[in-house]
Amino acid sequence: MNFQLEITMATLSNNPVTARAHTNIALIKYWGKKDESLIIPYTSSLSLTLDHFYTDTTVRFDESLSTDQIIIDGQIPSEKSRQRVRDFLEIVRGKAQIAIPASISSTNHVPTAAGLASSASAFAALAASASKAAGLHLDATELSKLARRGSGSACRSVFGHFVEWQRGTNDADSYAKPLPDTGLNDIRVVALTVERGQKAVSSRQGMHLSVTTSPYYPAWVKTCQADLLQLKSAIEKGDFTRFGKISELNAMRMHALTLSADPSFTYFNGQTLAIMNLVKQLRHQGTECYYTIDAGPNVKVLCQQSTVAKISATFAQVLGDQNVIIAKPGPGVQYL
Repeated sequence: MNFQLEITMATLSNNPVTARAHTNIALIKYWGKKDESLIIPYTSSLSLTLDHFYTDTTVRFDESLSTDQIIIDGQIPSEKSRQRVRDFLEIVRGKAQIAIPASISSTNHVPTAAGLASSASAFAALAASASKAAGLHLDATELSKLARRGSGSACRSVFGHFVEWQRGTNDADSYAKPLPDTGLNDIRVVALTVERGQKAVSSRQGMHLSVTTSPYYPAWVKTCQADLLQLKSAIEKGDFTRFGKISELNAMRMHALTLSADPSFTYFNGQTLAIMNLVKQLRHQGTECYYTIDAGPNVKVLCQQSTVAKISATFAQVLGDQNVIIAKPGPGVQYL
């Protein structure tokens, strides 16, 4: 072991780093991997980072440890979850050219595995804290590439507000980038929780089934690219109506893949469908709003500041105040 590495190890073991990353909702969905190992998607995607849901993660590399110590939400996670974190840490250690165990403590302020992109905030926060604790000084693009290796949608949570993930073709050109400020800064998201437990079909399982068995997957890839261009145009022009319609339609096109897979499956439950119908009813009555749904039963209602009070009150009567949360566009990764 050379002297320079000894100095690096001593510095690492005494400098824990804490990072916060916010979750995001995909408006143009990412659904399917061309490269499972590198997490390279078949399609580009577009998301909105939210202020209310986030993950705080602290990482310290410590040569006195015999193995990685991983605590999530105050508990030792399952072996499957621990292995996923360890695999990601090996990527960080490889980049930093170190072989030091790490202590990781992470707290999610978002329901886990219920369709609210908890893995996005979790791995964006882990990428930021672990890379900095390991002595790496990554710019935002490189951090986005790293976060993608943990969870595809995590590459978008590196940035705030509207974010596009360019699908790319390899590890070097598949990363997210923020979109310019627009006239849609008054967007509000009413997050409706109808179920808090683990979903029966994980996002990874669902994507794989859709890609390999749905006869409509090739059409999805083509249509998704057109949806992305149209949504970017609506955002640039501040056109909320087009923005909402395209977001809602793209969500339904994604979920059509789950229904056409073999075996077929769905993330919806009865309350999901009832909420979708109520959104349409509100719209018919003159309150403009649209829904989007990721890989889970919970629904996000897209609206504007002028209507958010009425919409949130409507759904509070149906679901209870505790299951209705108003979110705004949120920031990118922060070091605490």
